[in-house]
Amino acid sequence: MKQNKGKFVVCFLIIVILLVLLFPFFVTLSTAFKPLKEVYASPPHWIPYRLWWRNFSDVWTKYPLAQYFINSFIIASGATLLNMVICIPAAYAVARLKFVGRKFLLFSFLVVQMFSPIIVVISLFKIFARLGMIDTLSSLVIVNTVFTLAFSIWMLNGYFSTIPMEIEEAALIDGCTRLKTIIHVTLPIAMPGVVTTLIYTFIWAWNEFMFALTLINTAAKKPLTLGLYDLVGRWEVQWQYLTAASLFAVTPVIVLFILIEKQLVRGLAGGAIKG
Repeated sequence: MKQNKGKFVVCFLIIVILLVLLFPFFVTLSTAFKPLKEVYASPPHWIPYRLWWRNFSDVWTKYPLAQYFINSFIIASGATLLNMVICIPAAYAVARLKFVGRKFLLFSFLVVQMFSPIIVVISLFKIFARLGMIDTLSSLVIVNTVFTLAFSIWMLNGYFSTIPMEIEEAALIDGCTRLKTIIHVTLPIAMPGVVTTLIYTFIWAWNEFMFALTLINTAAKKPLTLGLYDLVGRWEVQWQYLTAASLFAVTPVIVLFILIEKQLVRGLAGGAIKG
């Protein structure tokens, strides 16, 4: 009986926490399907009287959301790819090679994450201005890569450290080079960590706003976060369009999770078999 009561209390607390966390999303979903009159109705009602699908078509046709999506996808994909190319060999080197200052280097990765990116905005703006990279998507790719790299290396270092050295030594004895061992043996086992790092980097770059606001000037180069900001006017906020566009914005992230989940399970199963 005591165990059942404990489980009931835990389940009740989890449900309450989930309701609190999901309530803003429910409000967004409700507002996205309301016409303008219902959005500003007093007293407000949570459920729309009828679903107003025109908000989605209107916001897609009146604003260049397609271009914003393309820009965000280029930035997020480029930052993720560049991050993977750098952090995988770096994390492997930190996990496998023994050198002076290794622990200090790992500690430095955490220290870097403690500082807010806003303190370097002006410095980065001056650097990219000198390089002639203001108002370019490549500048955002580089910035997002830099600010996700430290945590990505820290995360992957933990996964590489859990892989027994004997597996790699057996591959080396069989004639594999170090590079082939990493590609064909180590990475498949560490795939859950690689996928987690990939998701973290992509979502960071997809949601990044501050550097985009600082480095991008023209509408044609704006990512989705800046495009949503355009819906916030000086005298009025078009909530029905803003929430509809927000649902468009979160859709790729949700789809990514659905697709990556299969790869994550395959990585875990592959690692268990190889182990």
